[in-house]
Amino acid sequence: MNQSLIHAVEAGYRKSKVPDFTIGDTVAVAVRIREGEKERTQQFNGVVIGRRGGGTGETFTVRHIDPNGEGVERVFPLHSPNVGKIQVVRSGKVRRAKLYFLRDRIGKARRLRERRTAKKVEDKNVDGKKASKRAAKAAAKLEAESQTEE
Repeated sequence: MNQSLIHAVEAGYRKSKVPDFTIGDTVAVAVRIREGEKERTQQFNGVVIGRRGGGTGETFTVRHIDPNGEGVERVFPLHSPNVGKIQVVRSGKVRRAKLYFLRDRIGKARRLRERRTAKKVEDKNVDGKKASKRAAKAAAKLEAESQTEE
């Protein structure tokens, strides 16, 4: 079959806003659950240990440890209407595409290092140039001092 035709049909089922998360990130997935006539949302928190597929068939696997100490894994279709919000809680620093080795780890060995990202805090200076937060505070302080002298 023609690939462009398949992509055109799948485009209607894709989610427009998919959060940017990778393997090793700790995520909170809001899942819609139907119980008879009622529908509710349940959170599933855990570490993303794998992603596979593409298009509307893309899935990701999330693993967490329940209160009994047993590991629970769930596979979520990324573009499913039953998967509500995916929120990244923490970013993990990993060097693998699949984190299946976490299944054998116990206790603190199960934790991943956190990936630190530099967040840019930008403010407009008096000149219209971008300045750091510290420089903006210093400029505001100088301006306040100059107004009190007048």
